[in-house]
Amino acid sequence: MNEITISATGEADMVSASNGSLNVTIPIRITRRGRRKAVTLPDGTALQPRAWDNQPTPMQLALVRGHRWLAILESGKARNLAEVAEMEGMDRAYVSRMVNLTTLAPDIVAAILDESLPDHVTLFDLSSGTPLIWEEQRAMLRQ
Repeated sequence: MNEITISATGEADMVSASNGSLNVTIPIRITRRGRRKAVTLPDGTALQPRAWDNQPTPMQLALVRGHRWLAILESGKARNLAEVAEMEGMDRAYVSRMVNLTTLAPDIVAAILDESLPDHVTLFDLSSGTPLIWEEQRAMLRQ
C-alpha cells in the first residue's frame, strides 16, 4: 500500500518499512485560491496551474459581467439596469449586484483577479451592501 503524508512543518522524509514499502513525508502547504487549491513547496515555489484548469473563477466572471453591464449603461445602449437585465436575460437584482462590483477598491479587484482574497470572502459579501469608501471595504474584508 502506498502512503503519502502531508505535513505543514518538518523536512521531507523517506522511511523504508520491513515489508519493502516506502513511507514518504513531503512538507507542502495547500492554500485555497478561489475555487482551486495552490500547492507551495518548502522552498517557496508554487506549482503552475494545469492548462485545462485555467478557467476564470465565478468571482472573476462576475467582476467582468459587472464592468460589461456598466459599460452598456454608460454607452447609452440601455437607459437603466432593468433594461440591461432584460437584454441579458438576467434578473435585475443580480445585474445590480454585479454592477456594484465596479466600485471595489483596486487592490480588492487585484485580489479577485489573482485569487488571493481571504477564504471567508464570498461573492455575495462583495456585491451586496459593500461600502463605497475603499478603506471601509478593506476593513470589511479584514473582519
